[in-house]
Amino acid sequence: MDTIASLFSFITTPVSWIIVQFHSLYGAIFGADSGWAWGLSIVSLVILIRICLIPLFVKQIKATRGMQALQPKMKAIQERYKNDKQRQSEEMMKLYKETGTNPLSSCLPILAQSPFFFALYHVLANIADGKTIGVLNQQLVDSAREAKIFGAPIAAKFMDSSEKVAALGASITDVRVVTAVMIVLMSLSQFYTQRQLMQKNVDLSVKTPFMQQQKMLMYIFPVIFAVMGINFPVGVLVYWLTTNVWTMGQQMYVINQNPTPGSKAQDQYLARLLKHVSSHGEVKGRGKKKVVAAIVAKGPDRNDNERKFIAALTKQGLAAQADGSVIKSAEATADSDAASGGAAKRQQPKRQSKSQRQTPSKPSSKK
Repeated sequence: MDTIASLFSFITTPVSWIIVQFHSLYGAIFGADSGWAWGLSIVSLVILIRICLIPLFVKQIKATRGMQALQPKMKAIQERYKNDKQRQSEEMMKLYKETGTNPLSSCLPILAQSPFFFALYHVLANIADGKTIGVLNQQLVDSAREAKIFGAPIAAKFMDSSEKVAALGASITDVRVVTAVMIVLMSLSQFYTQRQLMQKNVDLSVKTPFMQQQKMLMYIFPVIFAVMGINFPVGVLVYWLTTNVWTMGQQMYVINQNPTPGSKAQDQYLARLLKHVSSHGEVKGRGKKKVVAAIVAKGPDRNDNERKFIAALTKQGLAAQADGSVIKSAEATADSDAASGGAAKRQQPKRQSKSQRQTPSKPSSKK
């Protein structure tokens, strides 16, 4: 790990500078040597990095949507070459190349923040050894080295010896309890994030190699985090746990507001949208109108969720328009006219009683 971290040493100065700036802020509140000051500095570093990665995240979402648009073609390839897995894979790769899509685009945010992660690891490893690095002078290194989060120094690791932990002014029990809890939380948050993606935000109507990869990652990543976590300093565990929680929240928002077409999340979103339209009699909000407009534009290419949504609107006497609005359908208007205005225009004959129908009418007498 130290060798890998050293490869990203070029970014340690910017990372250490950001930490020092946040530490100056939190140190004024909690005290310069407080574990809260140093811990919150690391958390703030994560938040800053993830905010900067939002454009990349948006690009990732667009790439994922591009993959979803290829689902019918991918399904056709699967059916055509279902007995020839090698040819099936070749045709899939050819389709990706022709359309400019990349099935590994979901890894972009992780790859982009990797240099910051390893740079932070390099910074904390030097703090643990009492060495200056980047803009961290000896005074700041000594302060960070002895700062504790729930009794565990931010430079301590689960696998550190009792002597090394004692040199940092802590007990091995405190360090191992805190790091073990953080490793478990880090692994669970990673597993939940991936599981949420697979269960709610994937079009299950088409089985692709990409989906199988994602399913494997759902189980592999938490194990990797758990194994590697025992060699992470507490500060790095704070970093990675924070970024996992951010990713989980960010993904929950996307699944809730912009679900993958054909997924369970889209079915739930359209059910909420239908309830919204039923309550207000119209589509309120630019985002909701864009969703309805996109469904209208698909025409016969709509998936089952979208067809169900359009059918439910029709049942309520509403019709979705190209601009994303809804109006009363022609059939509903005709029925309404027949029920109200039509009755006024045409006078219905009075209904006779049974005795009136049986009694013959008397002829009028002439004078």
